[in-house]
Amino acid sequence: MSLAVAPLTPALWPRFEDLFSPNGAVGGCWCMYWRIGAAYRTRSGAANRADFRARVEEGPPPGLLALDGDRALGWVQVTPRAELTRLDCARNLRRVDDAPVWSLSCLYIRRGHRKQGVATALIRAAIAHARAQGAVALEAYPVDASATPSSSFTGYATTFARAGFVEVARHAPTRPIMRHALS
Repeated sequence: MSLAVAPLTPALWPRFEDLFSPNGAVGGCWCMYWRIGAAYRTRSGAANRADFRARVEEGPPPGLLALDGDRALGWVQVTPRAELTRLDCARNLRRVDDAPVWSLSCLYIRRGHRKQGVATALIRAAIAHARAQGAVALEAYPVDASATPSSSFTGYATTFARAGFVEVARHAPTRPIMRHALS
């Protein structure tokens, strides 16, 4: 596997669409959950896909793709927290402080390519991307696998800890808020 990571631009949309398949990764979400909340479930997957594509076309890129040649193996949404208004509505993810952090809110790896370093590569690239955009810190909302057997569309706390993130809050037993200082 020869992995490269690139911002999701309109030119890469077909690869992103292939990665997410007709199901939109998880239940037709198309990475709209933290933008519109549970309303994504009441809309068609096609509407969520169209809205996220419009966001990609509008720019700047809302995240990064991990690519092996022409095939996308993974995705990470990394953007200012202020763009993801529904984060503030989730009790377990409420703000820790007023710092203008960026959020790494979604992490999706293609089935058959998990546990092969794709998530780690995306997290490291997200750190570099947020830093290059002037972010003071990058925040993530992974699952603590030691506290729940649940799967995760946000990654696992151990993976983020290995990448230098530290827990800054825990409003729910299974969901730490972790940060990587960038300044």
